[in-house]
Amino acid sequence: MITRSKKINFNKMMNIVFLQLMIVLYTISGIAAKKASGYMFLSSQFALYYSIEILILALYAILWQQLIKKFDISIAYSNRALSIFWSLLWAVMFFGETISLKNIIGAFIILIGVIVVNSND
Repeated sequence: MITRSKKINFNKMMNIVFLQLMIVLYTISGIAAKKASGYMFLSSQFALYYSIEILILALYAILWQQLIKKFDISIAYSNRALSIFWSLLWAVMFFGETISLKNIIGAFIILIGVIVVNSND
């Protein structure tokens, strides 16, 4: 039998997972933006990637509004700091960029901060 406290913890965890998925969605818009920047302004490829970026941002805005109902605003926005981590990951995966040790240390410090903020309840 699931106790009430376990159910509350599970719901909180699912909300945090959904929050992180929204942050991933937000950072994916950056991939489309960088792809668009590689093409001539108003070319068909530019328009395609720019349209994808706008669609992703519109979806993110709608979902973000629903998500912040479930969190204190300070917690929701502190979790957005993890966009640095996702952006570093996308930079390597999609653009072959290199990450410096300072980037890794900075992302780790941000991760620790987000964990502390999320565990403060």
